[in-house]
Amino acid sequence: MRGLSDDTPGPGLSNTPGPSRVRGSFEAAVAAMAVLAALALLVSGCATGGTGARDEGPAHSDSVAGVAEAKSPSPSATVDDHVDAVKLVKDDPNVSAAVKHELKPCVADEYAVDVSYGELTGGTVNDVVVNVMTCGEAIGIGSYVYRATGGTYENVFKAEEPPVYAEIDRGDLVVTKQVYEKGDPVSSPSGENVITYRWTSGRFVQEYSTHNEYSNAVGGDASPAPSGN
Repeated sequence: MRGLSDDTPGPGLSNTPGPSRVRGSFEAAVAAMAVLAALALLVSGCATGGTGARDEGPAHSDSVAGVAEAKSPSPSATVDDHVDAVKLVKDDPNVSAAVKHELKPCVADEYAVDVSYGELTGGTVNDVVVNVMTCGEAIGIGSYVYRATGGTYENVFKAEEPPVYAEIDRGDLVVTKQVYEKGDPVSSPSGENVITYRWTSGRFVQEYSTHNEYSNAVGGDASPAPSGN
């Protein structure tokens, strides 16, 4: 009989690998695959410039765009603050014929008209306050407030009892009416009435009224106010 060699399995043994050998081979294969995957990821990172997660795309850029959009300023709530006040008054059917007659150039194409812009009526654009005055003494003969509505301006207030002047004061409309007594010169009224209006429920409502009396101790050289004809 031929003796057993080292390659010949002995009694009770076979050439089939045991469980420990199979498990060891499987773990080695997994480790090799992990190394290959890591190398592939490293090569890919180098190909894209090596910035890592910051180069990842759409989700990151969308987030940045959202923040920028939230911080961007909203469009201006005002319209062009340079209206043609003269045309506005002349085309306004609520303005009296007497004021329109006096609304004419004083020098060349210069009119005695003061214009103010500001928030009075709570709208989305600035309101316009227009004061029409005489050319000679600059006496206010008409004060008006125009509110932007539907792309046009609507007359929402008028005062045509001269002398009168309107202005914006911290969101309120303040109208000053000078008071003359008999014999008062044009430049020196005896006093004034100051009336404060506030926009309430779609219209101006009087809030306060103050009467101020001026001293007659100064300025006695002015000529008397002309009498009406």
